[in-house]
Amino acid sequence: MILTPEQCRAARGLLDWTQEQLAQEAGVSRSTVRDFEKLRHHLNRASEQHLIEAFARAGVVLIPMDAGGLGVRLVPSCQL
Repeated sequence: MILTPEQCRAARGLLDWTQEQLAQEAGVSRSTVRDFEKLRHHLNRASEQHLIEAFARAGVVLIPMDAGGLGVRLVPSCQL
């Protein structure tokens, strides 16, 4: 799965997380999140995986482009 900056911002919005909160949950620096979301650089694979896992733990499902359109979805906690 490749996380896009748009998905990252949308997922944070669903969770009402700041960049700092995401960084803490994922174990990456805030500047990594900020620069990725502002298209300043790509993520390395490890950082991308950490972000994806943090979102998954919080109930966010990343929807890939081949599933009918790029996006994110929040799964109710009772379905996790």
